[in-house]
Formats: sequence, structure tokens, C-alpha cells
Amino acid sequence: WDAAYERELQTFQDIGDTGEIWFGEESMVRIIRWLEKHEVPLDSSVLDIGTGNGVLLVELAKSGYTNLTGIDYSPSAIQLSEKVREKEGMSNIKLKVEDFLAPSAELSGFDICIDKGTFDAVSLDPEDAVGKRKLYVGSLSRVLKPEGFFLITSCNWTKEELLNEFGEGFEILEELPTPKFCFGGRIGNSVTALVFQRK
Repeated sequence: WDAAYERELQTFQDIGDTGEIWFGEESMVRIIRWLEKHEVPLDSSVLDIGTGNGVLLVELAKSGYTNLTGIDYSPSAIQLSEKVREKEGMSNIKLKVEDFLAPSAELSGFDICIDKGTFDAVSLDPEDAVGKRKLYVGSLSRVLKPEGFFLITSCNWTKEELLNEFGEGFEILEELPTPKFCFGGRIGNSVTALVFQRK
């Protein structure tokens, strides 16, 4: 990931392109629309897990959210998100290099945690993916307040599989609509987006 974000950082410095927006712009709109629909207070503490280029945080700030933190274990990703934050003039967004599977003590008490593809990446780790998924769920339980919301967007997991992964300690509130496709007479989704609440 460091190499990928180093390339994106160089591209941003060269031509101002922020790089890949995971799951596209509509995924950010879907998250913001849900927060607005449920009248989530603008001063709620929000953690973007695996923030990458930080564009989701910028969009949240533009929508009025004021207590935003982004973490990524890739220092290059955080450098890129800092440049994007500066370009957009969003100095109130907090960014830090942090491994979500071993979060520091100060990473706690968030009202909302958002994941767009980070759990997918953790799940593909060739070394002990099952153990790392368990670490992820444990970390989420530590950093998210009781009754806090967890919004996850995944292209690797179905709704049923995510319910199984996060069944302990979280309950599903809602499945967010995502684009559908038809193949061989069956209809499916290429992306799953769910909202959980910590018990």
C-alpha cells in the first residue's frame, strides 16, 4: 500500500489528482446521505478507518461535520491526505498514521466509524486473515462508543457474511442501497453497504 500511495502522492504533487476514490463518489454520497437522514449531529466524532487519500473526510467537512479523524497504517497515505486537506483548506481534519489492528489508547470514544474497503484489505491478508478479521472486530469494539454507528462498504463480503463477522457486539440497523447487476437471470450487488450499531 505504501508504494501505491507514494505513486498517488507524486501524482497529486504533479497534477493535483487526489487518486482513487474507493467505490466511487456515490459511496461517499451514500454515507453522507445516511448521516443527514438520521440527523447525526455535526459535532459527532467520526473515525475514517483506512482513510487513504482522505477525500471522504473532506466531503464530510464540506457537509458540516467538524470532529473528523482519519487513520491509515501507510505513512504515504497520510502524507497524501494531509496534502488533500491543505488544498481543500480543511485544517480541522485530524490525520494520523495508525494500525487499526493495534490501535493506540487515544483512539477511542468515537460516535461513528466508517470503513470503505479496509476490512476487505484486511480480509485478503495472506498471513492469518481469520485472526486479523478478529483483531479488526476487537479494535472496532474498543474505539466505537456503545450505541455508536459503524458504516461499512465492502466488495468482498455479502450482507450475510458481514452479519456473521460483526454478529458479536454489533447489531445491523440498515442495508444501504447499492448498484445492482443481473447475471444468468440472478440479481446481485457488486458492493454491500451496511450500518451497524454497537451493542
